[in-house]
Amino acid sequence: MQKELLIFGAGGELGRGVMNSFENKDFSTIYLFDRTPSKITFKGPNCQTIATGDLSLEEEVEKAFSTVKPGRGKLLFLFNTIGGFNAGTAIWETPLSQLQTMLKMNFVSSFLIARKFASLVKDSAGGSICFTSSMAASRPEVKRSSYAISKSALNYMVKLLALEGKEISLSANCVAPMVIDSPENRSWVKDESIMVTPEEIGSLVYSIFSSFRTVTGNVFELPGNLKIPEG
Repeated sequence: MQKELLIFGAGGELGRGVMNSFENKDFSTIYLFDRTPSKITFKGPNCQTIATGDLSLEEEVEKAFSTVKPGRGKLLFLFNTIGGFNAGTAIWETPLSQLQTMLKMNFVSSFLIARKFASLVKDSAGGSICFTSSMAASRPEVKRSSYAISKSALNYMVKLLALEGKEISLSANCVAPMVIDSPENRSWVKDESIMVTPEEIGSLVYSIFSSFRTVTGNVFELPGNLKIPEG
């Protein structure tokens, strides 16, 4: 069975980092999507780089997927790393525009990607989709309302998609790190044990895809790393 992989946000810190987990695996084609394709560092003989627009718009999502074709002899896999962050204001201080921006970046774009991907899986042998959420969605913190609300909506959609996806052989999950290990996050995180590297996230997502027939409807919370002594 032919396997194809789609990664959205392949030029970001997370997108670039997870590629080590998918390199030299059993994917016949890897589609790498990003608004700035020049930031995509992974280059392979089976890779196609696709420039995207604003994926909170239906027409831009349709355009992005135009290269990907369904097929009864194909299994399709998609990992969406796209998202945004905003914090610092209490609910009564938060402008509606901030909430709308977070919903567009973290939920609306994911909804449109899921909807289009599901239509392709419906005409294929099956598939799996995985999103990037956050532990903030289930563990409320002050002054993060718009971000946490948008990620909570994403988590709920994943669970619904897992139920509805059974009809078309589509499984759905998301990974929810506490903090992703990146240069930007390292500038403010005091406790490095709460961070998870992009490579570790990539390994988890690959294992989810490897067991996609049975693993579905999960929000995999990643609170950080265990400190294991060397030697």
